[in-house]
Amino acid sequence: MKKILYFIIGAMLLTSCEDFLDSSNKTKKDSSNFPQTEADVSQLLTGVYSILGRPEPLGSLFFVSELMSDDRLGGGGTDDKSCKAIDQFKKDGDDTFNNPWRAMYFGVYRSNYLLSSLDDVEWNSEESKNKILGEAHFLRAYFYFDLVRMFGEVPLMIDPEPVNIPKSPASEIYAQIATDLKTSIELLPSVKFQDIDRAKDLGRVTKWAAEALMARVFLFYTGYYRTDALPLNDGGQVTKDQVVTWIVDCIENSGHDLVEDFRNLWAYSYVKDYKYTADNNLEWVGDGSKETVFSIKYSALANDWNSPQQKSNQICLYSGFRNQNYTKTFPFGQGWGMGTVNPKIYEDWDPNDLRRDASVLDARNTDEVADFDFGGGNQQDLTCYWQKKYIPINVWTDETKTDVYNFSHELYSMTGTDYQRDNIQDLILIRFSDVLLMAAELGAPNAQQYLDRVRNRVGLASVPVTLENIKAERRFELAFEGVRYYDLLRWHDEDLITINQTGIVTYNRRGQANAETKSITFRKETGGFLPIPQTQIDLSGGVLTQNAGWEGGDIYLN
Repeated sequence: MKKILYFIIGAMLLTSCEDFLDSSNKTKKDSSNFPQTEADVSQLLTGVYSILGRPEPLGSLFFVSELMSDDRLGGGGTDDKSCKAIDQFKKDGDDTFNNPWRAMYFGVYRSNYLLSSLDDVEWNSEESKNKILGEAHFLRAYFYFDLVRMFGEVPLMIDPEPVNIPKSPASEIYAQIATDLKTSIELLPSVKFQDIDRAKDLGRVTKWAAEALMARVFLFYTGYYRTDALPLNDGGQVTKDQVVTWIVDCIENSGHDLVEDFRNLWAYSYVKDYKYTADNNLEWVGDGSKETVFSIKYSALANDWNSPQQKSNQICLYSGFRNQNYTKTFPFGQGWGMGTVNPKIYEDWDPNDLRRDASVLDARNTDEVADFDFGGGNQQDLTCYWQKKYIPINVWTDETKTDVYNFSHELYSMTGTDYQRDNIQDLILIRFSDVLLMAAELGAPNAQQYLDRVRNRVGLASVPVTLENIKAERRFELAFEGVRYYDLLRWHDEDLITINQTGIVTYNRRGQANAETKSITFRKETGGFLPIPQTQIDLSGGVLTQNAGWEGGDIYLN
């Protein structure tokens, strides 16, 4: 039967008129005539990539996992319940996470459609065919890895035909993820970072990204589920030795490397009028540096509210200061005030580690913020500490230095201003330092050297390559980058989420005389996973069942 190109996931009936694949009834494209050429397949692949930035922040694994970690609090204003519900392992509605569920399955469907529709395609070359297929297999693995980390066991579908099936065992889902990543590694070319066609392929999946994601999947699956290997669809396994081979290949042959100064990775280092940048002679390396192994890219050319993806880095927006005089908080700009930083990480951080002040600012420090309004926007969970990696960055609009706008206007010659859409710097999902630390944790032959490289860059002496030292290094090197929470889960260190969030001092109103304390308790009964949206359970006719720890109605945020 001829299939029109729209999106249905089984009985979940997920349709959306604005989506890329829904355009078939207007363009007269359907499965009988599309795709036929490599250009058609490339168009489909672009549609798969477009899903990466689709979940709004409170539905993205990156930001949700930050709020659930021991290093961040919910924050926001008095009416922002969702961020605080996530932070407290509660929910503020039965469909709190319907957005990421839908988005990730959109990505799965588009990947499935592409990979199942290639019989009649005329390829330009075997090389270009393999590259497209390698990217598609990676993306399907990526979407499923987000799904299983967020929700645990979910329905596994690798065919675009509609089905209504229950959750699949974790071992089956991870076997599919590992199989897709192995296929991606085998198909993608070994092109060094320096030789990538930046105009055409910057931001695209590479063999090196596939090798790095395989290591991340292996470490999470074997750690969380306490097993020694990662299953494959054919009954085989991905062993630790094989993962080490791949991750060492990424380190030694990818052309990726650490940038010379850790601080130059973050957009504030672009602003010469920022005292911290000036005092340390910083120079932003820009998006797509040699340290970026995989990222979500955004564009000023497609930054439009009419786009479902919105095409801007909303993580920065949600992390910005609420209702401040932004000439006095320069260069840090406007947002929703979510994800305030737990003082515990700052207190635990070696003050001789330059990453501390490169990653965290204290709003009471006038060298960082000239004047911070404690009452601004009814800010909640105000600890005075804010992360600096993903936050709106402003520059002066002119030489009078009386007004500011987002640095993207200066850098990309954008016209008009809209603080809700102006942040378009990359969201880095895999950094080369993470690759080095994963290799060290996996026990690669040069594990000590890899750990030392990360520490030496920030002026720290060598320490033995033990698991405890690697855990500490990951906490500080990768702070606020969406990895901490899942590291704690896979290490079975969930107790730290409660221990490190007991008796946190907050200042939600003007002045320290109004100090309050709060504590957050990790709910072990959930296994660390989120509730399946009730809408999806209802649409399945009960075939889907709710995750453990989320069955009752007494866990809503009051």
